[in-house]
Amino acid sequence: MSTPPPVLAAIADWPVERAAAGVTTPTSTVETVGDASWRTRIASITKILVSYAGLVAVEEGSLALDDLVSAPGPSGATIRHLLAHASGLPFNGTKPISRPGRRRIYSNTGIEAFGDALANATGMPVADYLHQGVCEPLGMTATELRSSPAWGAVSTVEDLLRFARELLAPTLITGETLAEATTEQFPGLAGQVPGLGRYDPNPWGLGFELKDAKAPHWTASGGSPRTFGHFGGSGTFLWVDPDAQLACAVLTDREFGAWAPPLWSALSDEVLATYGPGRDPGGGSRT
Repeated sequence: MSTPPPVLAAIADWPVERAAAGVTTPTSTVETVGDASWRTRIASITKILVSYAGLVAVEEGSLALDDLVSAPGPSGATIRHLLAHASGLPFNGTKPISRPGRRRIYSNTGIEAFGDALANATGMPVADYLHQGVCEPLGMTATELRSSPAWGAVSTVEDLLRFARELLAPTLITGETLAEATTEQFPGLAGQVPGLGRYDPNPWGLGFELKDAKAPHWTASGGSPRTFGHFGGSGTFLWVDPDAQLACAVLTDREFGAWAPPLWSALSDEVLATYGPGRDPGGGSRT
């Protein structure tokens, strides 16, 4: 009986020049396709890495989620508002377009303001704190923040799977802190997910986008509503399904566009069908 092709082999038919992908459980990688050590920009996946560094700082006592932030944050905005895209700052730009807690406005500027607050609280550049607080202890040797904390990191599938295992079974923060970070903040706010459209409501955690009841979506259509993660404008994504105890990361060399969400969602459904509850992941890589 022939061995079926790896589930992730479907990326070979995507309209991209280069791609790599991987799936992991809380303890081990179960499949990779492509060069899992290919180092490339991950765009907005950067946001959840930097947000996680912020959670480490919260547990260390350097930062508090309900600390008020200085400009460019609107008056009354907190660290929590910035991480949950609820500060009132626009996608790009420092002039607020809403009062804090009123709208879900996806904001690069908001995450950059959070980066400033993290650096001020810890006395370290964000890149250094991310490296020492998250990447180094997790063995993410290829991951580096090179510019904006909203979009400026490079990484590999191997490193993102290491991070995903941390999100499935945290060691750097408590389970309670991760649970808060992956729970809707400022419930009921509507807003846009860039490139996907408007959702009402548009649940978001502390840096993490939450799937909840969003449909259509870029994650698995059959995945748990508790699925969380982020995608990037560089044609990249990382999702974690805590109910299925699985995570999937994909990197490509093509900018995000209409081509991506249907392919990502279909692939993610196949991942869950193959490795989800009641399935035998095989205990190793299916490269």
